[in-house]
This record gives sequence, C-alpha cells and structure tokens, in this order.
Amino acid sequence: MRAPQRLEKKIQEVASLLVPVRDGLLLLPNVSVAEIVPITQVLPVSNAPDWYLGDCVWREQKVPVLSFETLNGDPKGGTSNRARFAVLNSTGISDELPFIAIVTQGLPRLARVNEEEIRERDGDKKPFELMYVSWAGEDAVIPDVSRMEQALLDYRNGAGFY
Repeated sequence: MRAPQRLEKKIQEVASLLVPVRDGLLLLPNVSVAEIVPITQVLPVSNAPDWYLGDCVWREQKVPVLSFETLNGDPKGGTSNRARFAVLNSTGISDELPFIAIVTQGLPRLARVNEEEIRERDGDKKPFELMYVSWAGEDAVIPDVSRMEQALLDYRNGAGFY
C-alpha cells in the first residue's frame, strides 16, 4: 500500500493593506490589522517618550498608541483630518500586550500581494523598518511590529528606550 501523496499548496497571494503614514506607506498583512478606527481621545501617559502618544480605548480596553515615525527618529508631527488609528494584533511576544495602535494619515487600501509583483528595494532601514519594498508600482515599508512591541514593553519595564 502506498502512502498518500502530500500536495504542498503554494501561497498564491497575501491579502494586505497599504497604510498611509506621514512620509509614505506601510505594507501590512490583513491578519496583523485588527481594525482601522477613527481617532478618539488619547489618554496621556506621564513621563512617556515622544513615540508613546498615550492610550486609546478600543473595545473597552486600553490600547497603547505609538508613533511609527517618531520611533524611527523623525520629529513628532501632527495628523491630517483623515487620520485614523490602526489597531494591530500582537505578534505574540508578550501576553501583557494583545494590541498596539499606530496613527495613520488616512484610510488603508487593499493590496493583494503575490510573489511576482513584490520586490525588495535598497535603502538604509530605520530601526523599526524590516524591509523596503515595491509592489505594483507602489513603494512601501514593512514595519517591524515585534520591535515596536518590545520597545513599549522595555519602556513599561523600566529598561528605557532612546
């Protein structure tokens, strides 16, 4: 009797979002984004670094709001009237942090990313950027969400950051 053959199905495309930030676009898989929500009041956190904007309340829980640009060393900037919060699912580095939010400068667009259409671009990556990419004629950055979470956890645990 022969063992059944296993067919390995190659992933054809990854449903993703192009998320507008101050100086460009972030490319994130849909599964990493819990929800895009209107900006609500941010509850300040005393003595927080510039990149930790405070906490918002989302689905009856406090979610830390981070500035992707300020984490990467850019000056703290304002938001457009189209700004939103992108609530991101945790990458699993800590049970203490199920979600984080980043400020976007508008509504994301759907991107169906496949291997033939995405290319890595050259560039000097900033601390919280995994990769520069080009997809279907759009330049974007894949953010290092795990590192963003770790920076927040380090701050909360007194290890400091910057």
